[in-house]
Amino acid sequence: MPRESKTGTSSTIGSNPERNRSHNRRVVLDVVRQLGPVGRMEISRHAHLSTQAVSNIVEDLVADGLLIKTGRLRAGRGLPPIQFAVNPDGAMTAGVEIAADHISTLLVDIGGCVRAQRTLAIERNDPDTVLPIIKAEIEAARAQLKSPVPQLLGVGVVMPGPFNVEGMTSVGPTTLSGWLDFDAVSGIGQVLSASITLENDATAAAVGERLHGAARDLKNFCMIFFGQGLGLGIMIDGRPYRGANGNAGEIGHVLIEKGGRLCSCGQHGCLEAYASIHALTERLKAAGIRGIDYARLEQLHHDGHPVVGSWVREAAGHLAPQIAMLENLFDPEAIVIGGALPPSLLEDLIQAMQPLPLSVARHRNRSEARLIHGRTGRFTAALGAAALPLLETMTPRLDTAQAAHRDPLNEEISRAG
Repeated sequence: MPRESKTGTSSTIGSNPERNRSHNRRVVLDVVRQLGPVGRMEISRHAHLSTQAVSNIVEDLVADGLLIKTGRLRAGRGLPPIQFAVNPDGAMTAGVEIAADHISTLLVDIGGCVRAQRTLAIERNDPDTVLPIIKAEIEAARAQLKSPVPQLLGVGVVMPGPFNVEGMTSVGPTTLSGWLDFDAVSGIGQVLSASITLENDATAAAVGERLHGAARDLKNFCMIFFGQGLGLGIMIDGRPYRGANGNAGEIGHVLIEKGGRLCSCGQHGCLEAYASIHALTERLKAAGIRGIDYARLEQLHHDGHPVVGSWVREAAGHLAPQIAMLENLFDPEAIVIGGALPPSLLEDLIQAMQPLPLSVARHRNRSEARLIHGRTGRFTAALGAAALPLLETMTPRLDTAQAAHRDPLNEEISRAG
């Protein structure tokens, strides 16, 4: 964990050897991001680096366009120190969510501000179809920016799981076709000529809520994520829990009814077959309503369509016990629920789950709600995706001895609280 400085601001220890210069650059950049505008002496104190080392690194970062000079701080005698801040126009990252029926693309600058966002509906989601679309969407998003366009540090890509599970089909309305034996990182990287970071969509959604939304003050929480299917992001002590193969949190494929409805994974009776956007659209199709997108779903709910109301009641009945189960398993501060459901529909779903079943979350000194409405909406997974390469660049890497226990994303999320 980062050490706390006397000012209460998280501080990262650097190291002086030349062989660790890349690490030290990240330390300095991270300190400026947290404290800026800030002078060299203050950077040196928080980074635990010599003033000369900081001076050299700061000049390099200014030359690279990642830091900017913001003037001098007038305090005390002598020549006021020059102040430095992160350059919002110096660099950015892209976040791409590949969903079963759409692709969302965000551009986020190194100050954490969203500079452009796009969503495109797709009819096919195989690699041959998706890869050129991703390239075109990033180029179109960059074209929306005013000159000068910041350099692209990397691209975070998220997609629904599960990943590489034998016996569980990867073909279906809530999954992606043709990706089972496809090297996504290499393939997308070659098309974009950029560094690629790959993540499960629900885990990325939890990162998005942790950095930008309802979970900013939470270190232990679960995120129930509505894509076309249903996923779960798990945050433990400020760190995303991914499991051995990146498949932790596949709550959509928990069996809730023996011999129940057919799920896209090939099993019968999965939670996703009842409590997901796909399950809702299937019920609407059966009622003769087709062409369901986000806006249409929002309108149907606003109009009080009986199929939507019936789905809310059924989904709530199946989800409420899962909320209590997650609380008993992980003892979270709260459970966040969000994703691609329209906000008013999500709020009705939360209300329909009340009162929640008894669990360990029900204690006397509880001040916050057990179930919280996510704030980042349908772009939450793309926001988390954009954070991944940003954190890789902005957050210090650790030496070999520590690397097995800590990684850039974990460290950033820990510091965010």
